[in-house]
Amino acid sequence: MIRQRFLCVASMLAVLLPATARAQDAGTNDYPWLVKLGVHDVDPKSNNGSLAGGAIAADVDSSVRPTVSIEYLFTPHIGIEALAAWPFEHEIKLNGVRSANTKQLPPTFSLQYHFLPGSVLSPYIGVGVNYTRFFHIHETGLLSGDHLDLGSSWGVAAHAGLDYRLNDRWLVGVDVRWIDLDTRVKVNGARLGMVTISPWVYGAYVGFRF
Repeated sequence: MIRQRFLCVASMLAVLLPATARAQDAGTNDYPWLVKLGVHDVDPKSNNGSLAGGAIAADVDSSVRPTVSIEYLFTPHIGIEALAAWPFEHEIKLNGVRSANTKQLPPTFSLQYHFLPGSVLSPYIGVGVNYTRFFHIHETGLLSGDHLDLGSSWGVAAHAGLDYRLNDRWLVGVDVRWIDLDTRVKVNGARLGMVTISPWVYGAYVGFRF
C-alpha cells in the first residue's frame, strides 16, 4: 500500500507542471540548508533468512514512523544529508510465530546530487552509509523467558527522490531508499546466525530551505 501511495504521489507531482517547466535559477543556492519533515515506511525484504542451521525461518515486518532530515548544499547540485527518525518498531516471527518485538534507529548519511536545482521539479540521487541499532527488545511466543540480542549494523544506503518547489523556500517531495542491513542474532548468548533485513524505505515529506 505504501509503495502504491508513493507511485501515486510521484505521478501527481509529475503532472502538476510540464516536464520542461523551470523556476528562476537566481537564488537556487541562496538558502544552502534544507530541512525535511516526513513519514517513512521501512519495508524489509521477504525471506529474511534462517537461523540455527536452517531450522528456524525469520521474518521481520514493516514499520511507519515520522522522520527528519537536514541537508547542506555545497553547490546547487551537490549536498550532504543526515536522516534521523522516531524509533521504528518491528515484529519478528520465527517459523511463522510471533517471537519478539524490537525498536531500531537508522541514522543515515548520504552524498546527494540534484539534477535540476533551478527547476520546479528536481530529481536527485544519493549514496551513503547507514548505522542501525536495535534496542528495547521484547521476547514473546517461542522466545518467552529467553534473552534475544540483535547486533548493530553498518551498511551502504542508496537514495533517490523528487522535489516539487512551491517557492524559493518551501517544497514537497517523495523519496525511496535501499539499505544494506544485516543483524547478528544471539539467544541466551548463543549465536544463531544472521538475519538479512535490507529494506526499501518509502517516504513523503515537506521541506524548508534557509
